[in-house]
Amino acid sequence: MRTSTPSSALQLFAAPRRILRCTLPNLFALRRSRRALAALTDEQLRDVGISHAEAEKEAARPVWDAPASWKS
Repeated sequence: MRTSTPSSALQLFAAPRRILRCTLPNLFALRRSRRALAALTDEQLRDVGISHAEAEKEAARPVWDAPASWKS
């Protein structure tokens, strides 16, 4: 009697873990970046060419709302 698992079944479970392992660090980095953006002063925002309203809007976005370039 054989009790081994087919490799296709193993791959089925490996894919979500691989996605999480690659995606979660990026989402945490995005969260940190948005928090840092929210903490910048008006002078610092002017230096990088972003208005206070734009910074607030970006910082308020949920973490799963990643930039479009990440989704391609």
